[in-house]
Amino acid sequence: MPGESLKVLSEIDFDLQAGDTASIVGPSGSGKSTLLYILGALEAPSSGRIMLDGLNPFEMDEQQLADFRNRKIGFVFQDHHLLPQCTVLENVLIPTLVAESDDGFQKRAMDLLNQVGLSSRLHHRPSELSGGEKQRVALARALIMQPQLLLCDEPTGNLDHRSTEAVTSLLLELHRQQNNLLIVVTHNTDVASKFKLKYELSETRLRSL
Repeated sequence: MPGESLKVLSEIDFDLQAGDTASIVGPSGSGKSTLLYILGALEAPSSGRIMLDGLNPFEMDEQQLADFRNRKIGFVFQDHHLLPQCTVLENVLIPTLVAESDDGFQKRAMDLLNQVGLSSRLHHRPSELSGGEKQRVALARALIMQPQLLLCDEPTGNLDHRSTEAVTSLLLELHRQQNNLLIVVTHNTDVASKFKLKYELSETRLRSL
């Protein structure tokens, strides 16, 4: 920041394995989203390193990093970030557009939408969906490339209680099917309690609960 440095994260050191599920809670402004963006190779740390599948993404060039994120990492955000001009099916297929070849993506997208209960809404636009339905589309989109790491930043933050429970259950069920590493940042302690590993980020430090 102008005139001073702002320490957001410090001395954070942890290992997670494929198949793990983890939640991160903490007060607003504590750096939860920043940590998630670093883990997702969206934002480089000022020191230290991130290793995923034996690779440090921040040692890659720009094209390699973009390809790495596309193949290895899935993201779900509080605001679903669906493209309003695209149908449900088209939104789910967006990450596949840069793939070198068709790897059965259309069938996989339709299978995922069936699993999240939206097989009848393939050709609807986001404006025709509820908040919970939009987030289920975002979840299917995040999983279309079968990522090893799925990162969710407040995925239920804008949802009512019923939709929150439904989306959380879907996250865990689809995680079990793909056996990826799932990390969720949330303010909802009920949501956080459903994950195997629980962390709190406060005053720049991450501690296990």
